[in-house]
Amino acid sequence: MPKVKDIQREIEKRLQEGGCDSSSFDACCLLEDIGGLGRGCVPAMAEAELSDEVCRRLLRAADRRAAGEPLQYLLGTWDFLSLTLEVGEGVLIPRPETELLCEVAAERLKTLKQPHVLDLCAGSGCVGLGIASLCANAEVECLEKSEAAFTYLKRNIARYPDLTVTPHVADVLHDAARFGDELDAIVSNPPYIPAADLPALQREVQHEPSMALDGGEDGLVFYRTIATEWTPHLRSGGFVAVEIGIGQAEDVCRLFTEAGLINIRVYPDFSGIDRVIYAERA
Repeated sequence: MPKVKDIQREIEKRLQEGGCDSSSFDACCLLEDIGGLGRGCVPAMAEAELSDEVCRRLLRAADRRAAGEPLQYLLGTWDFLSLTLEVGEGVLIPRPETELLCEVAAERLKTLKQPHVLDLCAGSGCVGLGIASLCANAEVECLEKSEAAFTYLKRNIARYPDLTVTPHVADVLHDAARFGDELDAIVSNPPYIPAADLPALQREVQHEPSMALDGGEDGLVFYRTIATEWTPHLRSGGFVAVEIGIGQAEDVCRLFTEAGLINIRVYPDFSGIDRVIYAERA
């Protein structure tokens, strides 16, 4: 039977030929998950043998990854903060930059006794669940329109029954009137890529749902709706925090200012890119 080191070498070769920039990392992840070796065990098990069936599954996955399918979809789960969330076709993949949104919101919410939070465009639930994991007394409602994404949202909420998170099917662009007032926080990682830019996205991102990426002609359609339709649901002193795309800080700050929000702050991510905007209702 083939050894781990031999299959690892073959997977890396196929990934490199497919143009994958992270062939060693991806190969280890596939071996850990599909190969059943466990986290961090690949080097120590280099001489271990793998069954022919496991090898076939690994090489099929390697070919799919080489063709541009996201690693996260192949694995079926992905880590976010302290959570491990289910992901797959039809839902946006949680990204490290989005952890900043959770951290900014949770830092403010920790000062409140039992904050009520609304997560708009929730997708996998990473933001809502992330905030609940950082602020155990928070009550979070997650809103998602996509049927496919909502399936993952429900599964991920079920994975963490100790967190107070409730899913709702809702269209953020049209359903603001359905939800009550006196919210302590509204958070969102909405679609923010200008529609014309979608065809030029890297091939892995092309596998993700366009509904979770398309921010309209200028990428700002959701921010306009959040500013005008959703922030009035905040209590006095409540806040909104949103993730933004590259170069959108000035425009989103302007929308929030025009909506009467105050104490607007911009937070850069670990790459120094403006990534999160925070604002309060007067």
